[in-house]
Amino acid sequence: MAELVMCEPFELYNLLNQRSCVSRLAEINYLCLIDARETQDYRMNHIITAKNGKLDSEGRFLLPEAVEVDSMRHVVVYDSNTSCLEEHGRAAECAQVLAEASLYPVQIVRGGFQRFSALYPFLRTEKIIYTITELENLKTYPVEVLAGLLYMGDQKQGTDSSVLKDLKISSVISISQSGPLESRSITGNQTILNIPVADSEVPDLYSCFERICGFIGTQLNMGSRVLIVSRQGRSRCSAATIAFLMHHLKYTLEEAWKCVLKCKSNTRPNRVFLQQLSDWELHTVGTKVTDISDPYF
Repeated sequence: MAELVMCEPFELYNLLNQRSCVSRLAEINYLCLIDARETQDYRMNHIITAKNGKLDSEGRFLLPEAVEVDSMRHVVVYDSNTSCLEEHGRAAECAQVLAEASLYPVQIVRGGFQRFSALYPFLRTEKIIYTITELENLKTYPVEVLAGLLYMGDQKQGTDSSVLKDLKISSVISISQSGPLESRSITGNQTILNIPVADSEVPDLYSCFERICGFIGTQLNMGSRVLIVSRQGRSRCSAATIAFLMHHLKYTLEEAWKCVLKCKSNTRPNRVFLQQLSDWELHTVGTKVTDISDPYF
């Protein structure tokens, strides 16, 4: 039987916003999201792509139809407002049934629908059935690295006024090898920091780490939410995000890398940036703790 664990709302938010070429929600074995509330509550509003948990004649939750729970990489359940594993509500009852079939831990969203929908109202819907094409083309948002504070995404998301409005983004850091991200390309009053990184054999991002970390720190102290973007949102922006976590939280390179990877599964700084982050680790921690020669790092 699989383990039951609590899941913070931002962790589910990140699961819903993973993307490769298309939204990962189109993958048949990626996410099983179950709404364990009463059917009338589910039909009124639920988290995007969630299926309503069904009960048998004795009031026991059934496994979802047409879903192979044992093949799902992520199994997540929520009810109205369960806040801990000790609560014996509908989410826990449903999770117990799913845990009997799942190979991975079954996650229960802390605070349930009430808390998640208060934080991410734009991810609520009444829609129940999706085609594969609709799932592939679902709008994805920047991932949340520090809850309610720091986000990471691609250049398109950085210029999407609805994304910035929904996430209440006040500041954008654009790391680009081309032209700057101009304030007039965004509908709003975001503070923009452009970091040009030349498209060369040895692009230099290390010399910008101090400026990036200082900017983020200042913005967060002012209560601003910061979004870091690069063209594809994989290498340059992840390197900058890792550098900030090392500076701000005193993480080692490996700790910061694992934190970012958990938020966005397909992110990867290139080898040049990885070496510069290793040098940054020496600067922030005082020694090179992380062995970047490990091929599995």
